[in-house]
Amino acid sequence: MVVLKGIPFILSPELLYALAKMGHGDEIGLRIPDLLEAILKLLPLDGYVPSPAAVMQLVNSDMKRGLAVPVWSTYAHLLDQAGVQSPLEVVERFAFYDRAKKAFAIVATGETALYGNLILKKGVIPAEQLQ
Repeated sequence: MVVLKGIPFILSPELLYALAKMGHGDEIGLRIPDLLEAILKLLPLDGYVPSPAAVMQLVNSDMKRGLAVPVWSTYAHLLDQAGVQSPLEVVERFAFYDRAKKAFAIVATGETALYGNLILKKGVIPAEQLQ
């Protein structure tokens, strides 16, 4: 893999290409905090929607037993550090699957955290921030 200054090494050339090709409102599915942190350094998230980051809602049996999803707190923290002010959107299981099928890109990472899947919605960079 080629390493470039300012580009986190965890981002493969294929993933960088996918991020660059995404348009405003396109979505990408991913599952790992380290990758999320790296992507948030490059990808503007959509500021015109209630939440540009979505996770899958727990199934009823997991809700009833009070299953904790600690990775969501990690996601929320990383999103907050990136300037996202809205909470994670929690999407019903099958609606999440349908949305993931329509995503611009899916990143398979091997993440093992329960309910660790995440969908990001790309935004735009305001003209005054472009150089």
